[in-house]
Amino acid sequence: MTKAELISAIAEKAGLNKNQSRDALEAFLSSVTASLKSGKEVRLVGFGSFVPVARKAGTARNPRTGATVQRPASKTARFRVGEGLKTALN
Repeated sequence: MTKAELISAIAEKAGLNKNQSRDALEAFLSSVTASLKSGKEVRLVGFGSFVPVARKAGTARNPRTGATVQRPASKTARFRVGEGLKTALN
């Protein structure tokens, strides 16, 4: 599902127009991003959790050349599936 398809689905299910659903989705995404950026977990009970993760610096291998390169430390996010979503998928 693309972002445009998600906006259409939200508009249809919530009875909103597409502009309102786009604004709601953008507000959700910016709120989740801000929370993760500040190091806080975002929990949606029954759906899952977005968790900020700090990756240590290390070495990696360039698959094209085979050369070893240094990988800098970085931050990323992981999603842990909630029990409700897991049950719905199985």
